[in-house]
Amino acid sequence: MLKQNHRAWVEVDLTAIRHNVQQLKSMLIAPTELMAIVKADAYGHGAIDVSQTAIEAGAAWLGVATIPEGIQLRCAGLTVPIVVLGATNGLDEVKAITEYRLQPTICNPKQALIYHEVLSMTGEQVSVHLKIDTGMSRLGVDWREAIAFVKLVQHLPNLDIISVYSHFATADDCDRTFMELQAQRFAQVINALKSENIYPSRIHICNTAAMLCDRTLHYDIVRIGLGIYGLYPAPHLKNIVDLRPALTVKARITQVKEIKAGTSVSYGRSFIAPQDMKIATVAIGYADGVPRGLSNRISVAVNGQKVAQVGTITMDQCAINVTDVPNVNIGDEVTFLGGASENTADDWANLLGTISWEILCGFKHRLPRINVVKAIANQREIGHW
Repeated sequence: MLKQNHRAWVEVDLTAIRHNVQQLKSMLIAPTELMAIVKADAYGHGAIDVSQTAIEAGAAWLGVATIPEGIQLRCAGLTVPIVVLGATNGLDEVKAITEYRLQPTICNPKQALIYHEVLSMTGEQVSVHLKIDTGMSRLGVDWREAIAFVKLVQHLPNLDIISVYSHFATADDCDRTFMELQAQRFAQVINALKSENIYPSRIHICNTAAMLCDRTLHYDIVRIGLGIYGLYPAPHLKNIVDLRPALTVKARITQVKEIKAGTSVSYGRSFIAPQDMKIATVAIGYADGVPRGLSNRISVAVNGQKVAQVGTITMDQCAINVTDVPNVNIGDEVTFLGGASENTADDWANLLGTISWEILCGFKHRLPRINVVKAIANQREIGHW
């Protein structure tokens, strides 16, 4: 279905995704491989299309947060290794892991024994990744207990250790003190394993920020999330590689009206017209992922011209000031993020005191994801191009 049938939508430029993966992969020295993190529906970009594009561009692994996310990719025909980064503990979860050939993260001895017990009954073997907590204090075994943990799993015949890994808490910070402490702890774990003649097939610790700021930490795999989608984890990392944002958010005008000076707009009367104005109502709101906290604070683009959003952003709609835009009509496209708006997820995040990850993941699924490459191809096929 082409985008002209939608009230509001998200456009995803797979050419940008491909470019970003290739740019990031070019920084790696073989045999280091790239894992594309496609959890949360690929940060709101569409997990299946993004995963396929990332693999075509050179990604060797996919990372998801949950089993259903992994199942979705398997059902789409993707065959590369898919790592479930979140914790999985239940009987049904273990069965789903084996059925769909997913690779779980094992975070502690209890979880390892649950897997062993279930797999002993079925006679199956699962490839697993062992998580070491070097300072994130989220998932994983404390780094000081890592050797005993790895030895335990090593002696469980139904679990095949594919990797040992950790995760940085502050890799996007200019102050690298804590990141370097985590790196040292992880290196101590790896060296201690080697002294016990234990050599994991792969080790990894880098997210996008760590990958960009320290090549000595690339090890065997780098796990890249935000960078694939064309955003930088921090301003000081922007000049290292050329990335292109892949996501654009658009909506349609549903009404245009003239209002008099002194007229209020939307709930709470947060905007009062300082003069006679022409405003347009646009069919997108906070239920779609345009945060209410941006009310009266952002500009958007309509007919190639930047204009202000005015009044409180409501659940399904908002208003824009089109006083100085000629020939505005119902059905015209308005660009809120990316594209002609020149707004980035970073811009919105800075206004709201949050991070770009949250902005990207906030666009709800009642907004169709339109692959702009496919849309162009379809238009050519039906003679509208």
